[in-house]
Amino acid sequence: MSRRRRKPLPQEPMRCEIVALSHDGRGIARNNGKTGFVDGALPGETVMAKVVSTRSKFDELRTLEVLAPVAERQTPPCEYADLCGGCSLQHMDGDAQIRFKENTLREHFAHFGGIEPEHWEPPLRSEASLGYRRKARLGVRYVKARESVLVGFREKRNSFLADIDHCAVLDPRIGERIRPLRDLLHGLEAYDRIAQVEVACGDDVAVMVFRNLDPLSDCDRDKLIAFGQAHDLHIYLQPKGPDTVHRIWPASDGPASERLSYRQPAFDLTFQYHPMDFTQVNAGLNRDMVARAVDWLDPQPDERVLDLFCGLGNFTLPLARKAGQVVGVEGDDAMVVRGRENAALNGIDNVAFHGADLHGDFTGQAWAREGFDKILIDPPRSGAEEVCRYLTAFGARRIVYVSCNPATLARDAGVMVQNGYRLVRAGVMDMFPHTTHVESIALFERADA
Repeated sequence: MSRRRRKPLPQEPMRCEIVALSHDGRGIARNNGKTGFVDGALPGETVMAKVVSTRSKFDELRTLEVLAPVAERQTPPCEYADLCGGCSLQHMDGDAQIRFKENTLREHFAHFGGIEPEHWEPPLRSEASLGYRRKARLGVRYVKARESVLVGFREKRNSFLADIDHCAVLDPRIGERIRPLRDLLHGLEAYDRIAQVEVACGDDVAVMVFRNLDPLSDCDRDKLIAFGQAHDLHIYLQPKGPDTVHRIWPASDGPASERLSYRQPAFDLTFQYHPMDFTQVNAGLNRDMVARAVDWLDPQPDERVLDLFCGLGNFTLPLARKAGQVVGVEGDDAMVVRGRENAALNGIDNVAFHGADLHGDFTGQAWAREGFDKILIDPPRSGAEEVCRYLTAFGARRIVYVSCNPATLARDAGVMVQNGYRLVRAGVMDMFPHTTHVESIALFERADA
């Protein structure tokens, strides 16, 4: 049986009137009754665009020329904005980006939860829109036809790596070293056996973790060490899984020495973490986010507070500065250990960290039986629908929910309201400027409180 041939894509550019913006930041146009999603276009604009993919119900297009720009359009701060998929909103000014994210959260609340907060809070803005990103996973690929190595993020809407020499949104300790990193990898004997480079930056130290598919020669190790010395970077290798990550420069004095750190001056706290641990990518915004969460929760010296999905204690320890007792709960045992280490580091003794499966009913656990006055929850992108069904068992008067996915926040907010809570406040936080990622925060109070 012969396969049906795909219809060739139209070669002539198409004139598009952009009527709206999709949740992934693309302009929406209607052409002959068919929807088009147009990269690089903003609502109210008229653009000439090229069809790059077609489906039965919609086309995907890329802007070639803006015929009638809107005031919100700006010149992208990065020369690779049209190619690299790391950012998708660089052509939109900062105020418009924030409005887009606020509208996204509003629409999700209306669509999934059928609710709206009593008060919309002003957005938390990032103190820097460039050079803010402290963690990333950079792809590495040897391109045989070009006899060169590419390092960076994927191109927009395909699996190819973008050909870049620097990155404007990465911490400059990393972003300004993409070209030297490419040259380094090209000069290795294992030039085609490095799969990726994880990068992590603390307040004082920046790290590169090289995922080497095969053992490296002494010559290659020496080149990596020399690169770290020349660029003031700590160098790690990951020969297999995450548990095999180890530092080769500077020489390691054991696991305790392989730590980065960041500070929370407002709470007189220092956090230490392993380069592969989860931390927030935007240090400045994280400081403001934690301050807002603690302010909204308003813990008192006589109260017990629960912090779910607590990680290394990013919210737990600031809460412990205010509350009588704080319990941090996390599904990753390694992060439970990290939380305890950070509590000890900061001399905090009114906090306890526990590991638990947060996808089931945990209300019978020993640490949960005394109940809690207030709760903070910071789940992954999948949200915490099941958790929200159990929270009423604790009788908490106030709950703060920090979210990295407006769709699951809206869904879970509906569960909370059904279980006797009011959605009092909500707002967005610009954790990832120039991207469509929407970080948000919501405050719930018990309806009978």
